[in-house]
Amino acid sequence: MRTELRIIAELVPERAQVLDLGCGGGELLAHLMREKAVTGYGLDNDAEKIAASIRAGVNVIEHDLNDGLERFPDGSFDMVLMTDTLQAVRAPARLLVEMLRIGLECIVTFPNFGHWRCRAQLATRGRMPVARHLPHTWFETPNIHLCTVADFEALCQSLGVAIADGFVVDHAYRRRALVNRFPNLLGQTAFYRLTRGLE
Repeated sequence: MRTELRIIAELVPERAQVLDLGCGGGELLAHLMREKAVTGYGLDNDAEKIAASIRAGVNVIEHDLNDGLERFPDGSFDMVLMTDTLQAVRAPARLLVEMLRIGLECIVTFPNFGHWRCRAQLATRGRMPVARHLPHTWFETPNIHLCTVADFEALCQSLGVAIADGFVVDHAYRRRALVNRFPNLLGQTAFYRLTRGLE
């Protein structure tokens, strides 16, 4: 299993009811079902990935995240997961609010566009960066709303979303003291566990 998914799996409590948004081939949810006895569903809109999820024994629903999550009632899940997908949806703010409407908590990961390599490429080449955590050229990328760690935290504050835990990792998915001291500059991938804010 990918290191990023292992990190997320550590944040999910045992026996939780989980919804995995953009579940891909179901690798994370299958692991959680096997190792932590979770129950739940994956959502994806790619036929091949849906077939792979089914083969992995994951309950999967064909669904485009750009259509929102209205089909799920309030409080349906203990945890809603979204791995490396937030930057690829049309309305990320609306989706975050919906995730916390249907789940008690959510975990979100995304590539940090504020990483120093991205900044350096823009400054020295004047072109959209291509990096290990952002591997696509601008005209081929699925990402439509790239953001930095600072952008994401500002969005959470504006939405009244509480950050229960947040950290960044380097290119090898390691949590290092210097990286976490300067997350917006040195973090390549950000991990956040979010809860509903005070109303």
